[in-house]
Amino acid sequence: MQRAPDGTPARRRLLRAAARLFYSEGIQSVGVDRLVAEAEVTKATFYRHFPSKDDLVRAYIEERHQEARATADTLIEQVSDPSNVIAALATQVSYQVCTPDFRGCAFIGAAVEYPDPNHPVRLAVAEHRRWFRALLTRLLSETGHPQPEAAAQTLVLLRDGAMMGGYLDDPAATTAALRTAIDHLLLADR
Repeated sequence: MQRAPDGTPARRRLLRAAARLFYSEGIQSVGVDRLVAEAEVTKATFYRHFPSKDDLVRAYIEERHQEARATADTLIEQVSDPSNVIAALATQVSYQVCTPDFRGCAFIGAAVEYPDPNHPVRLAVAEHRRWFRALLTRLLSETGHPQPEAAAQTLVLLRDGAMMGGYLDDPAATTAALRTAIDHLLLADR
């Protein structure tokens, strides 16, 4: 069967429905029948765009990744100082975790539901994390941080913790702790 073009309205509706349902209810709990109904497409249309549900999940993760990249690119264009870009990224996490419908990190959620590290969904999550660590390493290098790779890994862990803490605990306290930790990290060895 030939795949339909990526930019069709039906594909966009499927991705929007997947994003909403996967994020709010979990990936494995949402079946193809529900996705088809929510997107108002037929099963044949679904399978023309995505040979399997896992292909839709991978596309959903890749779309979240592209959104994160676009956000980072915009911040870098708007904010010249790399320390301020890092602070702006932390602020975005703070805003995210304080929204009423926040349910944790979509990437972490997908990784939990796909435990095989070689599964295409996990590979898409891993690619996102590699990109994010590389971005932070580059920004930290530009600030003159003495250990940009180690600091970038710490920032990724702080973000992961803030995402989970923001969902499970008090979002305001979580974001305050995140900001304090990032401030200490950026001032390390200076």
